[in-house]
Amino acid sequence: MFDFTEDRPRRKPSLTPMIDVVFLLLVFFMLASRFGLDMHIPLNVAGTASGQGYSGPPRLIDIQPDALLLNGVALTPNALLAQIGELTAKPDDTIILRPAQGADLQRVITVMETLSAAGYSALVLIE
Repeated sequence: MFDFTEDRPRRKPSLTPMIDVVFLLLVFFMLASRFGLDMHIPLNVAGTASGQGYSGPPRLIDIQPDALLLNGVALTPNALLAQIGELTAKPDDTIILRPAQGADLQRVITVMETLSAAGYSALVLIE
């Protein structure tokens, strides 16, 4: 009935399922990892007590979708640092940023990066 003495050739294990699992893990870790670098911009929120009051001339930067306004006067992004330099006595003077309704977030961040790179550390973002 059954012949157990006859040797049958051994089957080789298939590597296809293991390769599928490896590729699924590869895709998972690629999607779960973070490729960009996070950036941190120190920001003071309006209404919080920072220990020092506001002093000096007004320094309000309105960020419009197509223009920058410093105290209501339109200026180019290149002239921003020169004009802010005339209104501040030291780099830790408060500068208020007010984005308009249609302004892109990237535009606001670009203005903040420009001011931070110039040494201005007390940026306040208001709504």
